[in-house]
Amino acid sequence: MKLVTAVVKPFKLDDVREALSEIGVQGITVTEVKGFGRQKGHTELYRGAEYVVDFLPKVKIEVAVADSALEQVIEAITNAANTGKIGDGKIFVASLEQVIRIRTGESGEEAI
Repeated sequence: MKLVTAVVKPFKLDDVREALSEIGVQGITVTEVKGFGRQKGHTELYRGAEYVVDFLPKVKIEVAVADSALEQVIEAITNAANTGKIGDGKIFVASLEQVIRIRTGESGEEAI
């Protein structure tokens, strides 16, 4: 089992959710986050004063998937979140040792 964490632009959230639903992903966790990558933020002009925006708003999407679905999930997220512009985001993949559904006590892939 794998935990796929994607950090994407906020306006791409619905596209990613729909793409994951189309391939059969049943559950995702979404968190509003702020951060920066290589672009290290940008400057903006507000009422004539220039200021630096260090942390840009992003959305973090977490999905637990079976190993067999990993490539399909990565492809769906990549295609849905891609704008071709800087700051599109990143996808991180980590191994999950164990997953337990609290209500039923199911564990492993059955709990996903």
